Amino acid sequence: MSKLESEALARRLAELADAKGATEIVLLDMRELAAYTDFLAICTARNERLARAIVDEVKLRLKEEHGLLPGGVAGEGAAGWIVLDYLDAVLHVFTAEERERYQLEDLWREAPRPELELPQDGVRGHLYGAAHG
Repeated sequence: MSKLESEALARRLAELADAKGATEIVLLDMRELAAYTDFLAICTARNERLARAIVDEVKLRLKEEHGLLPGGVAGEGAAGWIVLDYLDAVLHVFTAEERERYQLEDLWREAPRPELELPQDGVRGHLYGAAHG
């Protein structure tokens, strides 16, 4: 079992969500803004079923790779928003409608956004562009 630093944990949450099909992935550095976590990872799933699949994959992989279990999980019903709380980093998986409703990036607009380089995000963007003109 290894202890991940908070930024590495947040990046791993983003990578796992990306690999499972999440889009619009953003990290917010909350260290100067909130006491409850260091980072928020926010992503969009195209539907609630994919949101659950992303959450299941993240929980499984972090348990296997680092022995980590979330301190809390919320919204696993049909809410369109699931939260995995790993204390130092929190993953928010939204459907597009719920992400628009809650607008966490706007709420925390002053939070720095570490740059992410995610392999699948570029592939999906290229494929979408090719298919849609």
